[in-house]
Amino acid sequence: MESVSNCVKRIIDRTPFLYEMLIQGILSYSNYATSIQDLVEKLHGKPVKNSAIVMAVRRYGEELKKKDLEQKSSPLQYEIVMKTNIYDINITRNGSVLEKMKDLFHLVDPLSGDFLNISVGSHEVSLSISEKYLNDALQILKEETILHQEGDLVALSLVFSGDFMSTPGIVYEAVRKLAWEEINVNEIISTMNELTFVIRRRDSMNAFSVLQSFLGGVE
Repeated sequence: MESVSNCVKRIIDRTPFLYEMLIQGILSYSNYATSIQDLVEKLHGKPVKNSAIVMAVRRYGEELKKKDLEQKSSPLQYEIVMKTNIYDINITRNGSVLEKMKDLFHLVDPLSGDFLNISVGSHEVSLSISEKYLNDALQILKEETILHQEGDLVALSLVFSGDFMSTPGIVYEAVRKLAWEEINVNEIISTMNELTFVIRRRDSMNAFSVLQSFLGGVE
């Protein structure tokens, strides 16, 4: 039998927006406990007092607040680099697509400030590229199956002073903050010291503000 506390955590974890409400202290424990009581009892396997659910919600909220403070006191420092005029293309993966990717690497010059990222999945290939190379890229990919394409995008890169991948929760924290502001993320790109989000231009300034302060160390 699963404990009431674990049942409550499982339910809250399904809705990440609740994290922000718990951290900010704007969620009514009593009202929320009442709304999930039937589900808690189903997961727990027997009747549960409303007061026990309230206590579990409150304790989880305190746990989340503690983690949030730990994140904000993180020693990681970073700067944000914005690249505009990005175009995103998703293509069905096959042998010919992978062969053509090297043509794109020869085409784009990142040292001059251009943007190129290629992510290879099991069934798809995602390409984010500076829009000035769009016609050339589409010509290279003209015989391939394009699943989706979208322009007027921006790439926001967090360049860390240390290895952020060794710090648990950084990616989740950034995504959670963006989601709270209803900012859709087209692509997430990570390397050892960089974390990049490709988003719509109209969300760029709001996203910049969110990412600038999400660790609490940069204003």
